[in-house]
Amino acid sequence: MSNKEIEIVFQDGKKQMVVNDTTLMEINREQKAKAIVGSIDGELVDLAQPVVENSEVAFYQKNSPEGEAAIRRLSSLILARAVKNLYPEVQFAPEELVENGFYLDMRLAQPLSVLALKDIEVEMKKIIKSDRKIESNQMSAAEAREVFKDNEFQLFYLAKFADDIPVFVYDLAGVVIFSLKPLALNLQAAKNFVLVKVSGAYWQGNADNEMLQRISAAVYADAQPLEDYLVFLDESEKRSHQKLGKELELFMFSEEAPGMPFYLENGQIIRNELERFLRELQAKYDYREVKTPLIMNQRLWEQSGHWDHYKDNMYFTKVDDQDYALKPMNCPGHCLIFKNSAKSYRDLPIRMSEFGQVHRHEFSGALNGLLRVRTFCQDDAHIFVRRDQIEQEIALALKIIDEVYKIFGFEYAVELSTRPDDFMGDIELWNEAEASLGKVLSDLDYKYTINEGDGAFYGPKIDIHIKDALNRSHQCATVQLDFQMPEKFDLNYVDENNEKARPVMIHRAVFGSLDRYLGILIEHFAGAFPVWLAPKQVELISVSEAHQEYVEKLYTEFKELGIRVDIDVRNEKLGKKIRDAEMKKIPYSLVIGDKEVSGDKFAVRRHGHANNDVEEMSKAEFIQLVQKQAAEKSGNY
Repeated sequence: MSNKEIEIVFQDGKKQMVVNDTTLMEINREQKAKAIVGSIDGELVDLAQPVVENSEVAFYQKNSPEGEAAIRRLSSLILARAVKNLYPEVQFAPEELVENGFYLDMRLAQPLSVLALKDIEVEMKKIIKSDRKIESNQMSAAEAREVFKDNEFQLFYLAKFADDIPVFVYDLAGVVIFSLKPLALNLQAAKNFVLVKVSGAYWQGNADNEMLQRISAAVYADAQPLEDYLVFLDESEKRSHQKLGKELELFMFSEEAPGMPFYLENGQIIRNELERFLRELQAKYDYREVKTPLIMNQRLWEQSGHWDHYKDNMYFTKVDDQDYALKPMNCPGHCLIFKNSAKSYRDLPIRMSEFGQVHRHEFSGALNGLLRVRTFCQDDAHIFVRRDQIEQEIALALKIIDEVYKIFGFEYAVELSTRPDDFMGDIELWNEAEASLGKVLSDLDYKYTINEGDGAFYGPKIDIHIKDALNRSHQCATVQLDFQMPEKFDLNYVDENNEKARPVMIHRAVFGSLDRYLGILIEHFAGAFPVWLAPKQVELISVSEAHQEYVEKLYTEFKELGIRVDIDVRNEKLGKKIRDAEMKKIPYSLVIGDKEVSGDKFAVRRHGHANNDVEEMSKAEFIQLVQKQAAEKSGNY
């Protein structure tokens, strides 16, 4: 092709004439744009790409979303080269980008350790320092399949694409990968990284497939965000609910029931308090609590529509030669209760609630303490309403959710999830349901985002995402509008014209999974629960054996007043007993010595305060303080 001049137009509207086949890297250098990647006529490409005709050109610097993603893809290639240097027989799957970096799955004969990660990091830094050139090529998916014919993992992904789909293929010193999106080509751009962990991962997340090894990495464009993230990781580790759950004796797991938590006394106390709190609040708003069986006939799940959508995640058993399933949801059981007796329009709304235990099969590799389990307690409610009651009942559900989250000090974001591809029912009803949810949110002045296509199969939903102490987001509460289930179960009420009418069903959860919510709370409070939730609210510590009798008398008195109390009358040094109470994160500890036995004053130590920060108060004042904080559900002590 002759060296003819072409016109390029930049983002700011400026124009420039260049020789055709000039690369973006050359233009970037001339413009001093300090770009990581660019685009030609809106198509994101790496800087090795030439401009061959009149085009609109854009450049993206390292801190842009496009730039940071390109740096993370580059870092995954460097990781692959480093691992290949140390373990020549390794084979890689394509990288997956995540919020703070990426992970790379690989087949490797020997298991990698944390120490091995350090060796790999050193090797990666050598590669970055070498500043070797990365070979970049664009080719069709069909051509790429020929390049990767000996790598089943890369081929698996390439097989998903039409033959003519363009892909990028990169070669760093003999390690070749493909990507749908461009890499940064300057090795120095990937210097701000750390390998976070190594773990096992089933290929494609399927427990029937081969177990691969996964290296997860954090990668940032600049050093400071990486430092901040490492501080965050350190704090996350300290707050780990699995670590604290063991230290504080809240729950345990057993190989006899994988993914199914066993609650110890302390953990069960917290669960009971959470249930009591929500139960009392729901009673205030005329919710009627029910209980449904753990197993029900398979035909019920076929009737409800759950069979088509959830059968692969359900547990089954046989009773009298009939197929039964452990319930993954509570809603079909609530439909049966509604249908048990005739209803009038005057009876609606009916607000039915249940703390229902459900079972859903999860791959073993996906299990994560209380945050991802195979059985959990759902604080379910199903509200059966007339159409003219929909908006007021959704508003009430949101009011309850707001009241609950304010108690815990959670800020939250609201999301409206719309019709999924596998929806059930008529589009007209879906449109009506989505409009109703949107109207309520607008009328209540909620700022919300639309999550296209993420509704439940039976209806659109409002999802609530809470922010914890580390600013992590967790989806817990949900309000879902359902025209389908009442149709499936032929639910009716008699309207004001004495004719049959179909109710509408609202699904509502506040905690969502009680188990998962507890896991979130453990990490949010770092195990130091407020007085109303703390398994033990007060620790009584004897100075010596001479004070044991008075400690035991106080113990009985506090228990009778409804205060959760523990005692430490061990023959140990006082300092150790005080430190142990602090480690147990008990809100208040009282040291009982001669002065306390002979008088009516206590030296009150509060968890998390300095040892010399001791407040003196009378027994009556202290009891009143604890009872008041428990009753008000105060978050401070």
